[in-house]
Amino acid sequence: MSTGTLRGLHDVRRHAREGRAYFVGKRVFDVVAASLALLLLLPVFILVAVWILIDSGGPVIFRQERIRGRRRGDDTWALESFTLLKFRTMVPNADPAIHREYMTAYIRSDRNRLAAMRPGRLDGESFRPRDDPRVTRAGRLLRALSLDELPQLWNVVRGDMSLVGPRPPLPYEVELYSPSDLLRLATPQGITGWAQVKGRSSVGFHDLVGRDLEYLERQSFGFDLKVLCLTVPAVLSRKGAD
Repeated sequence: MSTGTLRGLHDVRRHAREGRAYFVGKRVFDVVAASLALLLLLPVFILVAVWILIDSGGPVIFRQERIRGRRRGDDTWALESFTLLKFRTMVPNADPAIHREYMTAYIRSDRNRLAAMRPGRLDGESFRPRDDPRVTRAGRLLRALSLDELPQLWNVVRGDMSLVGPRPPLPYEVELYSPSDLLRLATPQGITGWAQVKGRSSVGFHDLVGRDLEYLERQSFGFDLKVLCLTVPAVLSRKGAD
């Protein structure tokens, strides 16, 4: 799906209360905080990169097309694609068909298909399939601690993302969205968000959208700081993580 097609089909108007000053302040904070984090976490980046190379060889960085909301001058939001960066947690050239099938069942709330793809999972546990054979040994721990997301700090510096906001979906996920689901993209996408600190992958899709829309209504500089502070205990608890 091309960027032009997305912009033409899905022009999303934002209903949250904050205006231009909030987004300017948010961008300044993002650049300063993400740049400092990149400098401070450089030793961690090096250790993770070496660990991945030893565990499963290269490449270290995984690049994936995602969709974000881009604010325009008339206060509408157009959707466009960008390249999201992550530490690679799967074997090289992993087949994406498994994830696409899972996301289709997840977004459509197909309980039977989800149960078949995640045998042994209990209610309240992660919606992700258990023991995905594509995930490497290093990748399992990186995902559990959310260390695989660290390269997205560079996405934040570049302006692709924010530190706080709804997580950016894949193009084939957006194709399954209803018009109301699309409203979750009417704000910059983030590394962490309200839905992530309230359950991560243990949250069903409709609950996830509801929490993202709640974030749109409540978003402010203070609320973003609250989400950032709640991210640390959410990651350490490992609830909904795989």
